[in-house]
Amino acid sequence: MLDAPPFNKSSISANHEVKMIPEKVLEIMKQDGVVAIATLGKDGPHVVNTWNSYLRATEDGRLLIPAGYMHRTEANVAFNPEVLITLGSSKIKGLYGPGTGFLIKGKAAFVTSGPDFDVLKANFKWLRATMVVTIESATQTI
Repeated sequence: MLDAPPFNKSSISANHEVKMIPEKVLEIMKQDGVVAIATLGKDGPHVVNTWNSYLRATEDGRLLIPAGYMHRTEANVAFNPEVLITLGSSKIKGLYGPGTGFLIKGKAAFVTSGPDFDVLKANFKWLRATMVVTIESATQTI
């Protein structure tokens, strides 16, 4: 079976803005499951987790991730905004049968006010910041 082609912002012509997150990623976000977020800072790599159902997609194709703690992740993003995110679900058909997963590469920033913050604060009272991820690629891995 062939791997699904990656969603790659650089492969879209300059006349078309990417406004879509792959449909399977949106399906995964509705399922139980763990998200891993990897960053790289001055002290090396760091991984933090959250839940699939906590992620929100914007109309312009960005991911919003609530941050209750994530202090080291925030410091790493200030040093180097590149992030790797994995998420998956055993309940959604994948490339080779039951279960699917994605690797998302992007650039992140943390915000503590404004519309990206407000939309998550309405659902997560414990929110202290929103991690906003501009997706550069989303590759189905399983």
